[in-house]
Amino acid sequence: MASAGTTSPTIKMKNPLPKIPKIELIQGECLEKMRDTPDGSVDLTVTSPPYDNLRTYNGNSDLWGDHVWRAAIQDLYRVTKDDGVVVWVVGDATIKGSETGTSFKQALWAKDCGFNLHDTMIYLKDNPPPVGGSNRYYQAFEYMFIFSKGKPRTFNPIHRARRNKYNDKRTERVKAFTRNKNGDFIKKRVSLTGEVKINNVWKYVVGGGNSVEYGTAHPAGFPDKLAHDHITSWSNEGDTVLDPFMGSGTTGVVCKKLNRNFIGIELDPEYFKIAEKRIMN
Repeated sequence: MASAGTTSPTIKMKNPLPKIPKIELIQGECLEKMRDTPDGSVDLTVTSPPYDNLRTYNGNSDLWGDHVWRAAIQDLYRVTKDDGVVVWVVGDATIKGSETGTSFKQALWAKDCGFNLHDTMIYLKDNPPPVGGSNRYYQAFEYMFIFSKGKPRTFNPIHRARRNKYNDKRTERVKAFTRNKNGDFIKKRVSLTGEVKINNVWKYVVGGGNSVEYGTAHPAGFPDKLAHDHITSWSNEGDTVLDPFMGSGTTGVVCKKLNRNFIGIELDPEYFKIAEKRIMN
């Protein structure tokens, strides 16, 4: 027992327990369930909505149409914080010899709703399936539209080692990168060592990076690494991330690992059970 006038020693934990992220999984139709999400409460959305008629999604594709994605994007604007970001991963079907262009329509609609088209990124498939018809090249990429509500609050860029193409031993060099409107080169002094920010074309193996047990359980899942790279780029620990088309739960799995709060909504009961098992395990 401590004597009068003295204080008990303070115990300091060398490795305090990490905060457990809040996980909210909701089974139901996204337009209905998103109504319960408060205005301006989401820091980041990482999602991939159904693509035209490319998948049946257990017979649910008939519920998908222009009215759904228009309403979904409009409501995403409502729930996104003023400095938040939406990552919208989409592709297009080819019908009667012509690509639908639905992805472009969605990007333009997002701008009409008030979003900035902050970046148009490419998900390049390292091993694309041989799909594309006999008179066109195989489809090897999807769009990753980055919509922002104002200026993004968070940007944690991914870097890679700089590839030094110069044989001399100087650590800096003046190099021409681009031109002014009049055609003159803009020159700046750059370092030839260290790291450099990567570009906006990201390559992933199709079907790769997901857990073996669940990786093929959903017909259109994207790689864990894709979700990881976007979540780390556009959010910080403790932020809230939403996926209104949760599918097999990839975004939620990565959010839990990265200590982000997660809200996932999935229409199909079978896919919801897969996502719930993946995330909670």
